[in-house]
Formats: sequence, structure tokens, C-alpha cells
Amino acid sequence: MPAHPDEVRDENGHLIRELHGVKLAEILDYLVQHYGWQELDRLIRINCFANNPTKKSSLNFLRRMPWAREKVEQLYIDTRIDEVLRQQQAAKKAADSEGAGGQ
Repeated sequence: MPAHPDEVRDENGHLIRELHGVKLAEILDYLVQHYGWQELDRLIRINCFANNPTKKSSLNFLRRMPWAREKVEQLYIDTRIDEVLRQQQAAKKAADSEGAGGQ
């Protein structure tokens, strides 16, 4: 288990915080699937998530506004780190219970 959340790696061994090979469209797809547009608007207050949100209009806005893109990327990083840590904890718990059951 990593000593610090910034050291969490994805399934391919890349540091999540570095966004290695992750495109903005993939980030947006992940966040919309994970949170939905309404929750994204609540978490990051930008109009492209609030008023008739679409992937195309959001990507256009995020590509033009670095401050908004940074917020979206940080939410993705935080969400992915939390997800990976929860998966690791569940796997450890399952392994521990298998080990205890086999004794």
C-alpha cells in the first residue's frame, strides 16, 4: 500500500496524479459516468455542467479555460486515487479473510 496518496498507481503502474496517456475526453467520460452532470455541477461550478450539458460543449470550454480544466483534472485524480485505494483495501480484506479461513 502506498505511503501517500500521491504515490497511488493505476492498473498499468502509472502514477494517477501524472495523468499518463489520459485524454481530456476520457476524463470527462469517467467523471460523467461516476458522478453525472448534476453532481459535477455541484462539485465544480462551471456553466457547461449546469446549463444543457453535453460532452462536446464541455470539452470545448475546458480546452479554452485552463483554470476549469485544472479543476476537472484534479477531481479526476482525487476520484481515481480514492477508487484505487478502495479496491486495494477490498482485495487486502478478501486475502486476509481467505488466509484466516484456511487456517
